[in-house]
Amino acid sequence: MPNPPTDLPYLIAPDPARPGLTRQVQGVDHTGAIGPISVVEERPLTIFLNGAEIVTAMTIGDYPEYLALGFLRNQGMLRDGETIKGVDYDDDLQVVVVRTDGTTTYEEKLKKKTRTSGCAVGTVFGDMMEGLEGLTLPAAQVRTSWLYALADQINRTPSLYLEAGAIHGTVLCHQARPLVYMEDVGRHNAVDKIAGWMLSETISAQDKILYTTGRLTSEMVIKTALMGIPVLVSRSGFTAWGVEIARQVGLTLIGRMRGRRFVCLSGEDRVLRDANLSAVADEPRKSARKGGGDD
Repeated sequence: MPNPPTDLPYLIAPDPARPGLTRQVQGVDHTGAIGPISVVEERPLTIFLNGAEIVTAMTIGDYPEYLALGFLRNQGMLRDGETIKGVDYDDDLQVVVVRTDGTTTYEEKLKKKTRTSGCAVGTVFGDMMEGLEGLTLPAAQVRTSWLYALADQINRTPSLYLEAGAIHGTVLCHQARPLVYMEDVGRHNAVDKIAGWMLSETISAQDKILYTTGRLTSEMVIKTALMGIPVLVSRSGFTAWGVEIARQVGLTLIGRMRGRRFVCLSGEDRVLRDANLSAVADEPRKSARKGGGDD
């Protein structure tokens, strides 16, 4: 049975008012006026596993421990049941070290590293389809009333995107309730932070919804499926391979969700259209997030 909704408070990260996430630079607008423009900071974070350097990701720098844990889990470098002995972050060196009680197989995976169409650490180690064979996700029902309520709340949440743009958001949800909101310069970073949080807090995935502003590409679908989340929703569009994989594993895949509109290309039979469309407001321009072809 799915676990009940977590009692943990809704975690929104990063705080757009937090110092060091943005900087002011002088710019010129379309009228020729000169003034300060807020832009997102970007810094490297190097992830080690049991003493071996695995990857350097470009990130905004918040929640490095969640990012490291989620990245290693989503790349298949942390096995189910493996005990995590420690996660140590050095802010000066911008390094995070994850230590486990098991032997890792990262050497072979590093030899087979594959670049994908993703941004930031959109990298898959080894066979992209590894772990999907025989995988069938829970047939979780999703109500359109939940989707509209989530989209409205997420779009109105104070965020770094609304402050400076050039960033992606990902939200873990249970029914119509957002649980964790993460942002980063790459949509994969944001997803990995969610995965790291779920691993740290021992949160079940089988009754959750993952909402993202990023494109529904093959690697985004693969990450969601391997995390065990049965529903993936995005403001953006799809790739053909992403749709094919979603149908293969039974993932409900919903994209181009803005205002009253959305498109479901996998799992349509699990979508319950219970919302009154006349009561669903158009998306306010001032709170609109990016989507479409943005990366």
